[in-house]
Amino acid sequence: MGIDKYMYVVVNVPHVDRLVRLHYTKSESVTEVRLLQHELAREALLRHGIHDAIEIASVADLPAGTGLGSSSCYLVGLLNAIRAYRSNPASRRVLAEEACEIELDVLKKPIGKQDQYLAVYGGLTSLEIDRTGKVKTTSLILDGHALADFVANTHLYYTNTQRVTTEVLAEQNQAMRESTGGAVETSLLEIRDLGYQIAEAICARNFDRFGELMHRHWLAKRRLSSKITVPVVEQLYEHVRAEYGVLGGKVAGAGGGGFWMLYCPKHQNRLMEFMASQGLSRLQYSPELEGSKVIANVLKSYAGHFHGMERSGAAGSE
Repeated sequence: MGIDKYMYVVVNVPHVDRLVRLHYTKSESVTEVRLLQHELAREALLRHGIHDAIEIASVADLPAGTGLGSSSCYLVGLLNAIRAYRSNPASRRVLAEEACEIELDVLKKPIGKQDQYLAVYGGLTSLEIDRTGKVKTTSLILDGHALADFVANTHLYYTNTQRVTTEVLAEQNQAMRESTGGAVETSLLEIRDLGYQIAEAICARNFDRFGELMHRHWLAKRRLSSKITVPVVEQLYEHVRAEYGVLGGKVAGAGGGGFWMLYCPKHQNRLMEFMASQGLSRLQYSPELEGSKVIANVLKSYAGHFHGMERSGAAGSE
């Protein structure tokens, strides 16, 4: 599900020089795009034939390394903004695949396609990815009341821990290569089957069933890598399941830190009070139904000058 926590990307073309300026948690100023250290920005710009004379700034509602797809949101947002600058719009599928190609094929990151697609499509979206990498997207439609109930019962808490997704997934992928048919493959196949059951539960508005399946999903996910679990989170998880009616939970994204999702149909205020006492505040969110979009696009005829801002909602996906 795409949520209303955003990555904003602003693109500007300077008047007086041809430098490349990039502003994120760091600032870079170089003479050519190929010299940028920020690999996502570098490859996105090169892909569209931009080599100099560009300025890009980004701000985010959530920090990187929290399991809600911020890196892919940044890339999707930047590609969308570049396409607006180039007057070269693309379909949602083309935009999502372009982001996937940069991260998976060019940069060889050991990740999947879920974050890029959710950043583009938004909403509550089911992804089926075949062995060739082709993605089938299906919107899971809920009426307003059902969606509100689902969000109210599904809590997100920040664990105050950040991690590098690629480190977690690299260990998982290595274990998969070394033991075909072993525990990692068995767990992944179980997670796939649980995904189908979760989609059915959501479409049937059986959200408590979703919570129970999420617990089974977490048990399978923990077997994928030693870097997925956080001991203090595991202890709290067993406690809230026993004392506050939590049916299921998981660490969002690859695991190892970031946001912790809990499904709690009852005792919600008590749960929030307890979690706050442990230094974990609930993140309030709503679904982002539209996905990535250009929210300002000012083209001026002289010198092709452009100012643009693009927004991508957090993927919040698994």
